[in-house]
Amino acid sequence: PKISLFEKLGINIKNDDEVIKNYIRVQENFNIKNSIQFLKTHSYLFNFYNKYPFTNLSNSLGVIYIVRDPRNVVNSYSKFLNTAQEVVADKMINKLYMGGDLNSDNKEDRTKVWTGTWSSNFHSWKSFSNNKKYLLIKYEDLIQNAENVFLQILKFVHQLNKTKFILEKEKFDNVIKTTTFENMKLLENKEGFSEAMINKQTGQKIPFFNLGPKNDWKKLLNTQVRLKIETAFKKEMKELNYL
Repeated sequence: PKISLFEKLGINIKNDDEVIKNYIRVQENFNIKNSIQFLKTHSYLFNFYNKYPFTNLSNSLGVIYIVRDPRNVVNSYSKFLNTAQEVVADKMINKLYMGGDLNSDNKEDRTKVWTGTWSSNFHSWKSFSNNKKYLLIKYEDLIQNAENVFLQILKFVHQLNKTKFILEKEKFDNVIKTTTFENMKLLENKEGFSEAMINKQTGQKIPFFNLGPKNDWKKLLNTQVRLKIETAFKKEMKELNYL
């Protein structure tokens, strides 16, 4: 969800119920465009009061769900928020939303996103698999085998759109080459990145592209936090072969 889209339709963004009731209306409004659009969200696929869904099959062609070892998510998210690992772990296990600060100067902070917990978020989007509209991508595979994963994504999108897939090798190779973590980090250093948070103590921006593939929970994660995460998400981590 993006607050500005709701404001344009005259929806009272201070009223959570009104925002929730209008998710589908907002989606219908920008789906007037006769084109494939890629939308990123941290939301889980909820259905508030059993009648207000976050999205539906009329407005979402499919979902590409990117998951990452939650032990590495803790350290990455901790750095992003400039917050202790223990606090971030508790958020992943218990908190149902993020954002919602309408007084914030940061546009990203203004939007309330109902994330659910890490586990409920992961499970919720699986419902799209019933219609063969779900593709699960592990962050680790994306890093270690970018070409194969990107090819898989392209084929999935063409399948959803019922169009013939033709590999344009030069474009394909260029995408792989220009979107490495190192290149994205250089681009942020040069031009900045809109989602980077501000360190409230120093007033400086916290780099969004921090460690990437070098973020290793074995070296960086507090033992107590690791055990807490592994206990809370044991079922999901086994399913994803993280345990």
